[in-house]
Amino acid sequence: MKTILIVEDDEIIREDVSEILNLAGYTTAVAINGKDGWEKTLELKPDLIISDIAMPGIDGLSMLHLLRKNQETINIPLIFLTSKSEKSDLRSAMDAGADDYIIKPFSGDELLRAVENRFERLNVISRKLVPRPELFIDVDESGPANIEKSITIHKANHDIAAFQKKQTIYKEGHSPFNLYYVQKGKVRTFKVHEDGKPLVVGLYGEGDYLGYIALLEDTPYRETAEALDETELVMVPRKEFENLINTNINVLKKFLKILANNVSESERLLVGLAYDTLRVKAAKALCYVTSKFNLNKTENYLIDLSRDDLAAIAGTATESLIRCLTEFKNEKLIDIRKDNKIEVLNFKKLCSLAR
Repeated sequence: MKTILIVEDDEIIREDVSEILNLAGYTTAVAINGKDGWEKTLELKPDLIISDIAMPGIDGLSMLHLLRKNQETINIPLIFLTSKSEKSDLRSAMDAGADDYIIKPFSGDELLRAVENRFERLNVISRKLVPRPELFIDVDESGPANIEKSITIHKANHDIAAFQKKQTIYKEGHSPFNLYYVQKGKVRTFKVHEDGKPLVVGLYGEGDYLGYIALLEDTPYRETAEALDETELVMVPRKEFENLINTNINVLKKFLKILANNVSESERLLVGLAYDTLRVKAAKALCYVTSKFNLNKTENYLIDLSRDDLAAIAGTATESLIRCLTEFKNEKLIDIRKDNKIEVLNFKKLCSLAR
């Protein structure tokens, strides 16, 4: 049975929320303010916290800050109750790392739906400890010339986060708490334009790290990360990563090199978006995806991405991308299979168009 901690200074609201959740089969505990809520969180380790934002003393945002800074509580989801409907206030709550919010006054149905959605997502993400032989990023201190080969990640008693296709890993504006290592699957990072269209700024496959830029800069995420298919990520806690960066020069060099490569790649993408023709953009998107995910370097590679995702990578409209794909098919550069996957038939010629 799931335990939910309710942190609310208004007695009537506190009792109403507790009664609704009890009737729905949840076990509840209550706290009258942020200080009380923090102490009971450490004691009970609840499965979910529902908290007011505006409370005397330690308010909801301060309590959330404490939650996300403590390794024992960092993954406990929190839903805010707030009467503040201004976008700036809600944005502050989500930027601080809240999982959801409910605006007062709310109905019992709204409350239960928010709780059930949060638990359903936790079941999908399935964060769990998986025994591994070792548990850290290790560096061969004998100092081989090739930094890339000297550093390996050992997937040990780290949290493994499993994400389904289209599941959000982290959101733009949220604070970073982990370094992520792609153990399985594919991930894209993107920014959303003012018109609501996503622009892909990075692709990550098996063996790649992500989320490190925000950690290195000590800033919120500048983009949103989303799984492109079923994905497993090894989560290295922020403190562990920072300790490695501060104490091991080879680890620092490793991530500075990755950062430099990604900056160069991003610059090429942005220049292409500004000056390339539609045909070149489409060719670049296909070559980029193939180069990133065809780890076995097979002669013909199947791209299993939606047309919308490819269009976001190319930085163009989906309809325009589809027209280019038809042209490439007629030129026998690609084939479009019945299952809608794109088979790259002539990678070299396709990439020559992208130059």
